[in-house]
Amino acid sequence: MAGHSSRVVIFAALAGNFLIAITKAGAAAYTGSSAMFSEAIHSAVDTGNQGLLLYGLHRSKRSPDARHPYGYGRELYFWAFVVALLIFAVGSGVSIYEGIHKIFNPEPIENPMVNFIVLGAAMVFEGAAWVIAFREFRTSVKDGKYFAAVAASKDPSIFAVLLEDSAAMLGLIVATLGLALGLWLDIPELDGAASVLIGLLLAAIAWVLAYETKGLLIGEGADPEVDTAIRRIIAQQSDVLKTNEILSLQNGPMDILVTLSLDFKDGVSSENVEDTISRMEKQIRTARPDVRKVFIEAQSWRAHNRAANAG
Repeated sequence: MAGHSSRVVIFAALAGNFLIAITKAGAAAYTGSSAMFSEAIHSAVDTGNQGLLLYGLHRSKRSPDARHPYGYGRELYFWAFVVALLIFAVGSGVSIYEGIHKIFNPEPIENPMVNFIVLGAAMVFEGAAWVIAFREFRTSVKDGKYFAAVAASKDPSIFAVLLEDSAAMLGLIVATLGLALGLWLDIPELDGAASVLIGLLLAAIAWVLAYETKGLLIGEGADPEVDTAIRRIIAQQSDVLKTNEILSLQNGPMDILVTLSLDFKDGVSSENVEDTISRMEKQIRTARPDVRKVFIEAQSWRAHNRAANAG
């Protein structure tokens, strides 16, 4: 279900950005606006990025094999990190370069009304894509803590699109203000300044996306709710004396690996231990369908501590 929702969000953003990029590029060529050119680059980069996210989603769905026994779920995180690099290198870099060039070599904007019409239409389309991404992202928000939800999210395909769309909306506002003030005050350099601001905005978004994706890419634990659910199940097992350790690893948006080290009561037969382990694995997968693999180790608390200290 999560994968399907992600694809809907990405397809909506991709379709909108593709049409907007073509329109903005035509308007920039017709009017000579630097801010509009930066916006065209922004939309073109966003279109390519959403294509990469779709590719990452597709690759992450591959089944485990001998070389990748835990599957390919984290490939989505890799492509999301590539998207962050592209936003910074292409979107931000080109926008800042174009803006600086126009500040030192200002040119009058021809037919500015065309730019305003295109920017207005782009706000409508970008706004529609943003609403779709925000509605999907809002399902993971708790107590109105949106920034915390970005940090806790395990699906970069959702928050990457939301961040891109948010940057696009802010960029459109900056471009509109730059054009309007430049015409009103007869200062064409403001058009270039707007382009620089758009580039800096993209750099900030790229940094946030790269930072959040990096943790998932190198290996991040599951949400605390997973640990809580597992401990609740362990507490129901009469043969378990103590929980030595619970470790989790997020391999994908809906793919969690969990390992448990449990100390069983003295005198419990090996058959009962096996039955308890089998029952717990089933209960954990039922309670948390995103837990794909569970490994449970039976080990005394003292032996576990000795091994941990030796390590």
